[in-house]
Amino acid sequence: MSIWFATPELDKINRFAENTLVEHVDIRFTEIGDDYLRATMPVDRRTHQPMGILHGGASVVLAETLASVGANISVDPAKNYCVGLEINANHIRSVSDGLVTGTGSPVHMGKTTQIWEIRLTDEKERLTCISRVTMAVLSHIKKMPHRML
Repeated sequence: MSIWFATPELDKINRFAENTLVEHVDIRFTEIGDDYLRATMPVDRRTHQPMGILHGGASVVLAETLASVGANISVDPAKNYCVGLEINANHIRSVSDGLVTGTGSPVHMGKTTQIWEIRLTDEKERLTCISRVTMAVLSHIKKMPHRML
């Protein structure tokens, strides 16, 4: 059974990132399952730290992006929207080039909070980072300017 409020479309989700940090670091959503979503991010000059490896903050950007999109496409956009409340990340393996792939799935989907687990892997499918993101589910006070669905 799908957790999504409506059937999400990859093209629409990817277009939603135009003119944002997500576009700048070239995060691209690649797959949506019934209870998970997946995106990639290149490991290059935009995402390196000075030692030439993936910056931990870039990993966190990918993790929070997955959780934010997942949380927002799982609620009724006419009634709620979701924002990040807390994030943690454990960096397990360094990556110096290629792509990292993040897979996000919910651990908890409540009325006021959601908790998402994000697993990042390198191109050899080795775990590079694991993150947990708590999302606040908020009621609309005013109409949000954009819709992902």
